[in-house]
Amino acid sequence: MNFVFLLTGLLFIFGISWLVSNDRQHIKYKRMGVMFVMQMVISFLCLHTSGGIKTLQQISKFFSWLLLQADGGVQFVFGGLSTKPGATVFFLNVLMPIVFISALVGILNYLKILPFIIKWTGWLLNKISHMGELESYFAVSTAILGQPEVYLTIKDQIPKLNEQRLYTICASAMSAVSAAMLASYMKMVDGKFVVVAVFLNILSALIISCVINPYDVAPNDELVQIDDANKGQAFFEVLGNYITDGFSLAVTVAAMLIGFVALVTFLNNSFTSLIHISFTTIIGYVFAPIAWLMGVPNQDIVKVGSLMATKLLTNEFAAMGMLQTMKAELTTKGYAIISAYLVSFANFGTVGIITGSIKAISKPQGGFVAQFSMKLLLGATLASVLTGTIVGFYF
Repeated sequence: MNFVFLLTGLLFIFGISWLVSNDRQHIKYKRMGVMFVMQMVISFLCLHTSGGIKTLQQISKFFSWLLLQADGGVQFVFGGLSTKPGATVFFLNVLMPIVFISALVGILNYLKILPFIIKWTGWLLNKISHMGELESYFAVSTAILGQPEVYLTIKDQIPKLNEQRLYTICASAMSAVSAAMLASYMKMVDGKFVVVAVFLNILSALIISCVINPYDVAPNDELVQIDDANKGQAFFEVLGNYITDGFSLAVTVAAMLIGFVALVTFLNNSFTSLIHISFTTIIGYVFAPIAWLMGVPNQDIVKVGSLMATKLLTNEFAAMGMLQTMKAELTTKGYAIISAYLVSFANFGTVGIITGSIKAISKPQGGFVAQFSMKLLLGATLASVLTGTIVGFYF
């Protein structure tokens, strides 16, 4: 049955992508096949081999250890509120560690460690996928640096990109999550699914782009100049910038959660009082067929569908918060699929972030992004569906 649902999920993903494709005659099947095989191998190694499982456990333990270090700073500022027995202060326990992780990312970036990893990983990905140097570099870098900082590394390239290449880098940005967010995600979702989803999403975004947005990169366009956003800055200036950016990100996420969760609560209570069924249950039924095609067991499809819709309409944090409350009600397979699906930035709010970031660098290019924003959101959502489908195959 797992193979059947892998097939139904792939057919759904390919069918929708084909319907909205910019050029159905030149879909890059070979590239898609190579990257899909890579995804299957990565998933198998991570989820079904003792070495892979142990590696994921060690990665999860490492991020748990980082969270403990981050709590030292949180305790100093907030008087130990986050470590009181039974404390569930989301802002302190889940969001504030982003500040510390951002500081670490800034240090690794300043020391040229991250740029080295990104450059050569992107080079290897391009050799395998043939997606283009810029596209491969950006797919890797956005999974580490996050938004909007990642756009600054190619700020001189963005005004020169055609609409096709612009779509691909934006799709990668929506499908990936930044390293600064991983520890916070692991407080809410099983760490192994977070790590696997990070790897798979890099490839999922490129696979979907091969269908929706197929093109070939001309040889003279292959040369990529990567800008050093920290060039000329002193160490503590860079560190301070990353710390303040991390805090701003945490506050922004907190504000969005207050608004979005309150709105969902309002809708749930309103619908329940009027028609005796909650809003999240209704949208769960809308997305349930997609969840079923992905391989979610029948008893989970409405619950998983509601989480899929919540993530799309609000953000992944709101959906992960709901997942925590219903984890015990889900099967192992259903939990695995929705956990992997949630680890991305594919939601309406991110469309605005991407459009604004590109527009700040190049106003005309920002206009292009705004024009294909809904297709961008669709592509990123399908990439999440692909990631969830592949993870589900192994459960």
